[in-house]
Amino acid sequence: QVHLVESGGDLVQAGGSLTLSCTASGDTTCNSAMAWHRQAPGKERELVAALTSGGVTVYADSVKGRFTVSGNNAKDTLALQMNSLKPEDTAVYYCNAVSYPCEYDYWGQGTQVTVSS
Repeated sequence: QVHLVESGGDLVQAGGSLTLSCTASGDTTCNSAMAWHRQAPGKERELVAALTSGGVTVYADSVKGRFTVSGNNAKDTLALQMNSLKPEDTAVYYCNAVSYPCEYDYWGQGTQVTVSS
């Protein structure tokens, strides 16, 4: 089992920056990828950025050029550097770890990011 804990959520003004962190504990050797997702009030959860165990990164179009995902190739840490934040980035941000060979999909409890205009 993999346990994920997010931190770094905060209230920030539009145009500001914030860094989210996710720490994974447990047996992470089978991780295929780790990712950040977000869910705004009244909206579905959406993928923000992902990092695979092979070092490949994926970003949602809405955050390309503003957000950067990093970590030790999806093993046990994942960070999300968020720059030029917009009010529409306001959401609960969730860390996620998936494994295709070991068939699991774990989620953290989420951290709130609020961007004021």
